[in-house]
Amino acid sequence: MADEDETLVNKTVLVRSGSHMYDELRSFRAWFKWMCVDQSSPLSACLSWFVFSLLTVVVPWLSHYLLACSECDADHSRTYGCVTQLSMSSVAALSFICLSRFNKKYGLRRFLFLDKLCDESETVRNCYTQMLNRSTKILFFFVLPCFVAESAYKIWWYSSGGTQIPFLGNVIACILELSSWFYRTVVFFLVCVLFRLICYLQILRLQDFAQVLFHVDSDVESVLREHLRIRRHLRIISHRFRAFILWALIFITASLFASLLLTTRPNADLRIYKSGELALCSVSLLAGLMILLRSATRITHKAQSVTCLAAKWHACATIDSYHWTESEFPPAAHRGDCNNGYNGSSDAEDVGDEEDELDNTKFVPSYAYSTISFQKRQALVTYFENNRAGVTIYGFMLDRTSLHTIFGIELTLMLWLLGKTVGVS
Repeated sequence: MADEDETLVNKTVLVRSGSHMYDELRSFRAWFKWMCVDQSSPLSACLSWFVFSLLTVVVPWLSHYLLACSECDADHSRTYGCVTQLSMSSVAALSFICLSRFNKKYGLRRFLFLDKLCDESETVRNCYTQMLNRSTKILFFFVLPCFVAESAYKIWWYSSGGTQIPFLGNVIACILELSSWFYRTVVFFLVCVLFRLICYLQILRLQDFAQVLFHVDSDVESVLREHLRIRRHLRIISHRFRAFILWALIFITASLFASLLLTTRPNADLRIYKSGELALCSVSLLAGLMILLRSATRITHKAQSVTCLAAKWHACATIDSYHWTESEFPPAAHRGDCNNGYNGSSDAEDVGDEEDELDNTKFVPSYAYSTISFQKRQALVTYFENNRAGVTIYGFMLDRTSLHTIFGIELTLMLWLLGKTVGVS
């Protein structure tokens, strides 16, 4: 009987919830359906895969082989069309497969950790809801400039005699190509923005976690439990996105180096009419990659700042306890002198908004920890030092050191390639 009840509860928890007028994901669900990436039912899944095949595979293939316009003038020939179409389609396919897997396995609400918000503070819930509502604007902030530039190029190409197809055929072909570009770009940036949104939630939780150390009723056990919960969510995020980040880095790196190889040849034609679309493709892919790496690096930096905060808390609590033992004055007096001395310094006025609760130079009010022993505080600091949290890719931490390593490898490959093409040594 207990097993049946447990199975019933699991089925109730995992059931997909529909959209209603008070659903915070109503706009996201409508956007998923409009972009044909919603796979909540067999019919929508078939439609989603059909649109994906049409706009990611069929239209780019027809555009490259049937509209190559080999008899056109130099401005209308598509010299770099193969690299452009292949780069956009490969990244879009990777993004679509990841979106399909996420939506099918977890559901949108569970994937965005909305089912866990009931355990968070009101500040975290409000800030996360605001960022959730802003995500669509951020998505269009990256997509619309690229789409406007691509639309201007395609309209010029078809209207100025880029192909001998009749007028109606030109209009249909132009619309299909623009739809294909818009679809592939949006699918890629959608995964990047969702990853940024999830990382933002964890940053909010880490900032809220910093307040736990300042709370009067907090103890080592509550701090340790909260940190273990945050580390578990970071491992979940790393496990879900590690394949996407790794393959996106590989595909975009290959695309950029292929573009660099084609544009640095001795007979390369770098006029805006011919290489502008390739440059636009490279900028779009690089912007998405920067969103991924910046979000992962930022959350790793915030997670590792907890170690500094805990060590500072331990030091302040130890100093405060020695003051109380030696001078026999109440801790509040020392606490007031210490904090007043800091807040009155001129350095505090120059900081501005650059510091937060996780990374600042303020003294920690340690009066709440007079009952916590030195051994417990030391054990907690040691735990933080040996259990650094953050976003990982198959065990490799995505922090600033990893970014420096990636940059060094990319720079070495670029200089090697330039040495083979233009003779840079």
